Amino acid sequence: MPATDETDLLVLRKGTHGTPIEQYAETLRDRLPDRTVELARTPTAERELIEDARFVTGMTLEEELLEAASSLEVFACAYAGTGHLPLDRLRERGVAVTNASGVHGPNMGEHVLGAILHFTRRFHVAERRQRRREWRHYKAHELQGSTVTIVGLGAIGRATAERLEPFDVETIGVRYSPEKGGPTDEVVGFDDEPFEDALARTDYLVLACPLTDLTRGLIDRDVMITLDPEAVIVNVARGPVIDTDALLEALRSSWIRGASLDVTDPEPLPEDHPLWNVGNVQITPHNAGQTPRYYDRLADIVAENVRRVDDGADELRNQVVP
Repeated sequence: MPATDETDLLVLRKGTHGTPIEQYAETLRDRLPDRTVELARTPTAERELIEDARFVTGMTLEEELLEAASSLEVFACAYAGTGHLPLDRLRERGVAVTNASGVHGPNMGEHVLGAILHFTRRFHVAERRQRRREWRHYKAHELQGSTVTIVGLGAIGRATAERLEPFDVETIGVRYSPEKGGPTDEVVGFDDEPFEDALARTDYLVLACPLTDLTRGLIDRDVMITLDPEAVIVNVARGPVIDTDALLEALRSSWIRGASLDVTDPEPLPEDHPLWNVGNVQITPHNAGQTPRYYDRLADIVAENVRRVDDGADELRNQVVP
């Protein structure tokens, strides 16, 4: 069924976090009651409906489908990252691309805080002793007075810093442009000396940065050695930000106290990977982004941009291309 002239927004069929894509379409209809929102629920429907669609939203956009989109003006990516999209081709076509930046801030900030408290109060030790029905005290730590370094001060990094405020900790933010400042007590760049000095003072190292040429392998063997032996790494960024072999060596050699990994390299983590059996590692299956409010927050961004396009605005919210 070809798209009609009344179709204001086309939703592609792939969902995320196990939540049906129908929920996203319905949420958009709630936000745009005076517009027509079409859901392409099958591959055939996608190919037919996208031919005349001007505004499309979805998790991904394959090049083959893009070539069929002869009228496409805006693609609203439903993920914060856009590296999986054919960005060069979209740019050549003059298609504006937006992302879902900010959607994950609250829930991922909570995930990071939970991971930090998990290691601070050593709940993993309590869980092991509970499974063995063993009533035996163990030493714990205290978060107050600690130094938390947050690499990446986007929506997730900012949300993490905000949630740490009541805990009376020192916070250090690391970003590409430290002169822009941030919500942390101190902001440094990736320059060798300031970054190394921050690492040497860090009790909890939070990775919330995008994966780029600069951040790939950023947390390597030198970083593990620089960190204090009581330091904990929390990674909600991307797996390759950490050198996995160096992490294993650091954990086994007690160069650091532990790691909470929501992302790994490789990912998914193979069943026989040694990280599964390291006692001071907490692993979650790329689950920090899961939230029942994902589509609500995403729909707010997309609906606003639909109205901006209709009003002839030059800039869209969360625009990454051009």
